[in-house]
Amino acid sequence: MDSHSAGDWNHVAIPAAAMTTPLLAEPAPRRRRSSPTAICVSVAGILAVALLFVAALDYDTSTSPPPTAARGVAEGVSAKSAGHYLLRQLSFSWNNQMLGWQRSAYHFQPQKNWMNDPNGPLFYKGWYHLFYQYNPKGAIWGNIVWGHAVSRDLIHWRHLPIAMTADHWYDVNGVWTGSATFLRDGQLVMLYTGSTNESVQVQNLAYPSDPSDPLLLKWVKYEGNPVLVPPPGIGNKDFRDPTTAWATSEGKWRIAIGSKVNKTGITLLYDTEDFKSYERLDGALHGVPGTGMWECVDFYPVSKVSKNGLDTSDNGPAVKHVLKSSLDDDRNDYYALGSYDEASGKWTPDNPTIDVGIGLRYDYGTFYASKTFYDQETKRRILWGWITETDSESSDVQKGWASLQSIPRTVAWDEKTGSNLKLWPVQEVEKLRTKKTEFANVVVNPGTILPLNVSSANQVDIVAEFDVERDALERAEASGESYSCSGGDGGGAANRGAVGPFGLLVLTDSELTEQTPVYFYITKDVTGNLTTFFCADHLKSSQASDVVKGIHGSQVTWLNGEKLTMRILVDHSIVESFAQGGRTCITSRVYPTKAIYENAKLFLFNNATKSSVTASVKVWQMNSADLESAESSSL
Repeated sequence: MDSHSAGDWNHVAIPAAAMTTPLLAEPAPRRRRSSPTAICVSVAGILAVALLFVAALDYDTSTSPPPTAARGVAEGVSAKSAGHYLLRQLSFSWNNQMLGWQRSAYHFQPQKNWMNDPNGPLFYKGWYHLFYQYNPKGAIWGNIVWGHAVSRDLIHWRHLPIAMTADHWYDVNGVWTGSATFLRDGQLVMLYTGSTNESVQVQNLAYPSDPSDPLLLKWVKYEGNPVLVPPPGIGNKDFRDPTTAWATSEGKWRIAIGSKVNKTGITLLYDTEDFKSYERLDGALHGVPGTGMWECVDFYPVSKVSKNGLDTSDNGPAVKHVLKSSLDDDRNDYYALGSYDEASGKWTPDNPTIDVGIGLRYDYGTFYASKTFYDQETKRRILWGWITETDSESSDVQKGWASLQSIPRTVAWDEKTGSNLKLWPVQEVEKLRTKKTEFANVVVNPGTILPLNVSSANQVDIVAEFDVERDALERAEASGESYSCSGGDGGGAANRGAVGPFGLLVLTDSELTEQTPVYFYITKDVTGNLTTFFCADHLKSSQASDVVKGIHGSQVTWLNGEKLTMRILVDHSIVESFAQGGRTCITSRVYPTKAIYENAKLFLFNNATKSSVTASVKVWQMNSADLESAESSSL
């Protein structure tokens, strides 16, 4: 997660001259369908809000301190803690109403205490299983065991008893991240990292005690554990997170494990026939200098000819292989597409300039330690990701819980670009949609904020399309420097250009004192080619002083003939945003103090200097998901 304190940025105020005369004299024209569900945008609201626009986007950046050291560093697992987001220098007086609102309504999280990495997700005998790193004793990292929950549909969950505890010398300091593998006969095995009594990272084998049990309630640890220890040249704390195994043409199984040599992140490969004894392959599957420790490595195929997912063992000419790593140094999940040669045990990126750790990310926000699995029931590859907290540890302790999991996302090769993945919320989440409100063909003039008449916007699913006139694109500025959402002049949504920023303000109060803009920004590079950015600005997301506020995002490919589209899932203090069908994703963790409950509003905005945009927006209210305890639920 590309974290920055708000103090890192200098912000550009919106000139008052750009707002007053044209906006007040000529309110923005609006065209809408005659559908009874279409809602009229209030002219009076436009005028009232417009007067607030200058102050609203002229950011005060004096409140957030720089990030301090990560939790868990001494244990060698800094990325498995809340990391960048320890803010001990400042405090804020949170009340129970504010803290109670932060808890999600349709994202998965334990009933209490700390959670981090998703582990061993799978589908088994009619049930989706999610295991996860869990501290049963408190809301901070430590005492890590495997939590466990099951679901019929990936949305409604039943909590189950802890699956594996830290009860042997080889995992007494933590039952860390692992992955599941289905053998050819349907048997299930689990490999996981244990932290020993001397804090050495080793790999261990476990399997269900009763394979006929669809809930997989009890697990047995192999009596010969550990099955793997750090090899020569690898640090005792640099050997973790085994992948799902895949079958080789010789009838063996192959796994990958994350590591590093000096500052080069690497993926080690091992072959096995029985998951008890292993042979290490020479060299590494792949490595990238300067990227540091690779953890939570994932390796899997995607189809170039079908939208369906593939089993981890699939290979062939119609397949690309994805190598993903969670970088311990910056806590982002990077991936690259490439070609895998089984005989040599090597993977080669299609484009070395966007190799693992230096190019594409699954998500440009607060998203880490992710894990995919192949859902054989629906033929999908599904991605889970850990959404961390970005507030203070004391706030986590006060509210009694920390962290949650993203909405599961499908993973597919982007057949239009051929150079990236597309990640999209599983369709099951749409079952939570209820009342729909539509706003059709709303013209948003430069320097305008338009309130959208939605009763409450703290638990919604939003789909928005934006039309930009092609002649307006000719007015986009060419810049000698590369634009980025959070770099350069660093103004976020306050940084005005000829074409952008424009988009939506979510979790915003009526006075615009708190707001989270999600937006597009279009510019030209030095050769005159248009580049589109998709960004989320957290700098005014909260008036609290003990939360990290930054600007996140990246470029997104916008092809000829496509509309600019975004989808935003708002679930209290979590905002997941997807552009162009999931080519670029941003997860936001925000902590409003005023824009909560019925005071959470939704606005369209266009802070461009020259170009109008036409927006069509659909907003669904969302029901809460069922998250039941083992005691209160019946199957």
